[in-house]
Order: sequence, then C-alpha cells, then structure tokens
Amino acid sequence: MNTYSRRCKMSITQYLTEEHRKCDQIYAEVEKAVNEGNWEKAKELFKEFKEKTLLHFKKEEEVLFPEFEQRTGIVMGPTQVMRMEHDQARELLERMEKALEEKNKDEFLSLGESLMILIQQHNMKEEQILYPMSDQNLNAEKMVSKMAELGEV
Repeated sequence: MNTYSRRCKMSITQYLTEEHRKCDQIYAEVEKAVNEGNWEKAKELFKEFKEKTLLHFKKEEEVLFPEFEQRTGIVMGPTQVMRMEHDQARELLERMEKALEEKNKDEFLSLGESLMILIQQHNMKEEQILYPMSDQNLNAEKMVSKMAELGEV
C-alpha cells in the first residue's frame, strides 16, 4: 500500500498524532546535537523541526480548525485555545533559533524545555479531545487528504 492510500485510510487522530511523533523525534535529535556541541547539525535539524512544526500548525489552522468550527458551531472552545498555544510555541521557536545562532546552549535548552512542556500538554489536549471530536464530526478521509496536500511532516 503506498503512502497516499495508507494516509487516506487514517483517522484525523492517527494522521495528526503521527505528525506529533515525527516532530518529537526530530526535536530529540536537535537537543542531542546541541548537547554534543555540534552547532551546524543542530541548526540544520532545528530548521527542519521548525518547518515541520509550523506546517503542522498550518494544517490545523487552515484546514482542520475552520472545518471543525463550521461543522460544530464551536468557535470559542478548543480551537481558540489551540491557536493561542500555537502562537506561544511560535514565539518560543523564534527565541530558540536566536539562542542557537548565538550558540547559547543553556538558553536554548531552557527555552526547549519550556517548548516541550507546552507541546506535550498541547498535544495531549489535541489527541484526547479535539482530534476525536473532529473524527466524530468531520469526514476523516476528506480532511486528511486536504491536510496532506499542504505537505508532509
């Protein structure tokens, strides 16, 4: 089964949770490179981590959230909270990028710890509440296909 047909058979929960795991794996590699003082590798991996994280946010903000809000009529609920947390994560990513450019290991790791706490709590809310609600209210195959068109994480 090719990637496209496998993806189209996934639930929204499966598809987006898989993206969470991929981003987590890349960040673990970034942190390892920083701890080893391998700044060039860390910068390269962080660029990939940031791009994939922002692409994941884009899929949610431009495809999933608007469709969820339209279908359920819930606009001041979980999607609003998720957008605010995405903004917090974006700010941390910018600060982490600056610390990486300055080769400031302590600052980078401190900001990274804050980001990971935010992301872990954020992902748990999405995976346990928002995504299952989306699977119940939306056409998963259509949604996964639309999100996949934006690119692969």
